[in-house]
Amino acid sequence: MKIIDLRSDTVTLPTPRMRKAIFDAELGDDVFEEDPTVRRLENIAAEIMGKESALLVTSGTMGNLVSILTHCRRGDEVILGDLSHTFLNEVGGISALGGIHPHTVKNLEDGTMDLSEIESAIRSDNIHYPRTRLICIENTHNRCYGSPLSVKYTNEVCDLARKYNLKVHLDGARIFNAAVALNVDVKDLTRNVDSLSFCLSKGLSAPVGSVVCGTAEFIKEARRYRKMLGGGMRQAGIIAAAGIVALEDMIPRIKEDHDNARLLAEGISQIPELCIDLDKVKTNIVYFDLATDKISSEELLKRMNEKGIKFLSTGPNRFRMVTHYGITQEDIRITVETLKKVLIL
Repeated sequence: MKIIDLRSDTVTLPTPRMRKAIFDAELGDDVFEEDPTVRRLENIAAEIMGKESALLVTSGTMGNLVSILTHCRRGDEVILGDLSHTFLNEVGGISALGGIHPHTVKNLEDGTMDLSEIESAIRSDNIHYPRTRLICIENTHNRCYGSPLSVKYTNEVCDLARKYNLKVHLDGARIFNAAVALNVDVKDLTRNVDSLSFCLSKGLSAPVGSVVCGTAEFIKEARRYRKMLGGGMRQAGIIAAAGIVALEDMIPRIKEDHDNARLLAEGISQIPELCIDLDKVKTNIVYFDLATDKISSEELLKRMNEKGIKFLSTGPNRFRMVTHYGITQEDIRITVETLKKVLIL
């Protein structure tokens, strides 16, 4: 039985060209900055994002942590969304490892934070307060329906930060999904942020890795924090090789994932026992709700899993499905038809 895995776009497998690139990769010791394949990946990533320099890290979580540690000192404060990945899903690393205080602002349904609320969260110079150093935004926003943040909004946040002499870090785990959905050059979404991280292992389908981008000075300091966190990976060219292929081959095909997500959402909308807002499906992430009490969330997941279809529960009667490389239109059809059959109660 074929498994249709819609839990996340992290479950993708490397393409044949990635596997060959891994096998053929020229290697060196990356801690000594001597791995030519890593250097090439970092140069390509910096160029694509319009930044001076870049740094390969193991994951998006490490990328965000390294970036925030580089921008802030112990006792400083970062402003970020209450539904942001860094706040909810990164094990409290900025606090536990950096002594950095998170100041949350409510995320709106489109993933943005109200600019006036961000401004209100910025601390005045007072000995009772931590120093505000950084604003973090997330694009696309995972928990907010995979929404892409616009160029206009991103620039407005950056303008606000400059007004108060703050920095902006972009958690761009799925930044290419945002660029494709908005039909803009990815540089338009990254130009004014001070740092960003993006994942190679989600929509780009590489087996592992993320990249942090920023100024040469910032990346020099970030490299020190990467080492502190155990991220010195020695012959990391075997990771970087797949990342290079990801950047060369996989960006144009992201639209296929978005089209499949729309197809999936439209199919779900035709099932009376499920509830979905089609207007909120913008990229490759589909959230929907169970609208009947005749079956529990746990039972629905169990029955679908038995039929080879995996997806996640994200709250009471709420689910998430994510389309990605390896998911076809036929897989979408099978998923919708299976949902219909399982929900015949």
